[in-house]
Amino acid sequence: MRRYELTDEQWALIEPHVPPAAPIGRRRVPPRTVWNGIFWVLRSGAPWRDLPERYGPWQSVYHHFNAWRREGVYDRVLAAMQVRLDAEGHIDWDLWCVDGTMVRASRSAAGAGKKGAATNPLTTHWAARAADSGASSTWSLTVTDFPSRSTSQRGRSTSAHSSKKS
Repeated sequence: MRRYELTDEQWALIEPHVPPAAPIGRRRVPPRTVWNGIFWVLRSGAPWRDLPERYGPWQSVYHHFNAWRREGVYDRVLAAMQVRLDAEGHIDWDLWCVDGTMVRASRSAAGAGKKGAATNPLTTHWAARAADSGASSTWSLTVTDFPSRSTSQRGRSTSAHSSKKS
């Protein structure tokens, strides 16, 4: 048994929920091998293109992953596992946690300034919504004067960032 692959007992739970392959004349990758390939990618975090050849072409495994998601195969497998685990007394329905992982980010990663850093009063934060989606983005707009050609040719600058030494 290789790492991330299903045992016979695990496959016996999943197999009844996998839709049968349509007979189209091409040699098909067995469904259990496809599931093992999907688990390999999800557990390893590798890109689909790095899927080992023993699981079949990565395009086929990726196609099945998406098709089974659309068809609700994963939801049916999860429901079947929950029914079995509940019947065996392994699920406490009063305590249901999806993930308890926490990652602490620095204040500056969340948009706050660094310690002792002066804030720029010329910076304005804008919240915008893209026309094709419901997601919003935050943009920063900084007002700055730039020298025009006529003033820079005479040796003078109106830039807010330039300074003269006395």
